[in-house]
Amino acid sequence: MAQFGLENDISNTLKLDIPITNAPIARWQRKASSSNTSSTGLSPMKYANTSLNTSKTPGKTPSKTPGVPHVMAEFLSCGADVTRIGRRKATPSKMMGEDRFIPVRNEKQMEVASFLLSKETRPKEESVSAVLLEQQKTWSIALNGCNLEEARILQFSGKPTVNPDGQHNSLKSLYSHTITPMSTKKTRHISSTADKILDAPDVRDDFYLNLLDWSSRNVMAVALKDSVYLWDATQGNITHLMTMDNDVDYISSLSWAKEGSYLAVGTSDCAVQLWDVEAEKCLRSMNSHSARVSSMSWNSHILSSGSRSGQIHHHDVRVAEHHILTLQGHSQEVCGLQWSPDGRYLASGGNDNLVYIWPRVAQGRTDVSQSLHTLSLHKGAVKALAWCPWQSNILASGGGTLDCHIRVWNVNSGSCLSSLDTQSQVSALAFAPNYKELVSAHGFTQHNLVIWKYPTMRRVSELNGHMERVLNIAMSPDGSTVASLSADESIRMWKSFEVDPKKKSKDKTPLSLNTALTRSIR
Repeated sequence: MAQFGLENDISNTLKLDIPITNAPIARWQRKASSSNTSSTGLSPMKYANTSLNTSKTPGKTPSKTPGVPHVMAEFLSCGADVTRIGRRKATPSKMMGEDRFIPVRNEKQMEVASFLLSKETRPKEESVSAVLLEQQKTWSIALNGCNLEEARILQFSGKPTVNPDGQHNSLKSLYSHTITPMSTKKTRHISSTADKILDAPDVRDDFYLNLLDWSSRNVMAVALKDSVYLWDATQGNITHLMTMDNDVDYISSLSWAKEGSYLAVGTSDCAVQLWDVEAEKCLRSMNSHSARVSSMSWNSHILSSGSRSGQIHHHDVRVAEHHILTLQGHSQEVCGLQWSPDGRYLASGGNDNLVYIWPRVAQGRTDVSQSLHTLSLHKGAVKALAWCPWQSNILASGGGTLDCHIRVWNVNSGSCLSSLDTQSQVSALAFAPNYKELVSAHGFTQHNLVIWKYPTMRRVSELNGHMERVLNIAMSPDGSTVASLSADESIRMWKSFEVDPKKKSKDKTPLSLNTALTRSIR
């Protein structure tokens, strides 16, 4: 329909009521002239006064057809001569018998021409479109809560809103400007240098001995050759407790009672001495072993001692006949001995590479000597033993130079939960309850302490400073400091487990409770 409309417009435009004086010669006149010329022999150039602009390249049709509005403008302009119309390259003279070129237009071109003709007369719709856009914006805000044309997935929109009364609940609010606990948490700093260093001259460099222990009253006991010294960590005072009568003999083991008032001293002359620290007096000497006493551990009023003979003796310090039971299992020296925190199990490690788990002695029984489990995965002497304070059935053990492994056991089942190769002799182990970590002391070849995250056994930090192998370690009663005794004749205090003051204040009640329980046992 658009094509027909365009043709009608063109025909109406070209329809004139008077003849055109300066228009091109009509077709029938040209044919008549052509026939006359051919009969008289005249040249076609007779009509050169029409000023037809012939192309330099005859016979070539125009490469581009001018638009319809341009053609109409050429015809309607006043005084338009044939030369201007002849821009479409008229047919050459040698082809005078042919008609002029009339371009063929497709539907798309006709629609474009119709649009151009009617564009100027079409009413402006700017005001109508503006009203429509405003209505669409209003509908979008009513339905979606925002204008979707302007909405973004992520954008900066100023400060976030504040929750009422400082409330922070991820389930009730999407965001808050208040600082969350995770953002205020700082990374823990572990110092690489010792907090204090004490001299330990004439310390005996013997892997199988236990020469250091820290009491619940914050007093450290250390054996230097044939003498025992006490260091008060609160006041810094040093006390000389005792010295062996014979210069040939030496101190082979130390162990504090749970209440911190009594100290058991094992000697190389096969004796176990019980000392009252406050009175600085030896209460009794218990002789039952046939070799040096290299390890000891307390369980209430029962003192267990292990000797080089491989035997373990239970002593009831309340009665005159102190020796109540002998545990026979190890074939070589018992160098490690530890009671579990709940007093149910006794773990013993020996130079025969074995770990034994013994049951608690029942009241009035003296014939129970059968072990519950024999743990035989270690390939070196087992001196390092440590019970987990928050899991009473978990035991950690460390092997000597030929083994170098830390193994974690479940004593209920006797299974090994994890094993870690430290590449160094393990001489002592201790759990740090403040951060649920395990501290290991090493001899050949590292001569350092390593902090492990439990139970993943991920290495947290290394404490370096000793020049010779570390013989023993002891944990402070508050669990913030670990002391290490080395063959380089020094004791180093590493303050690596300090807790937050707020958390420390909450832990005061359990400490006072433990003190009350120990006093009731006395």
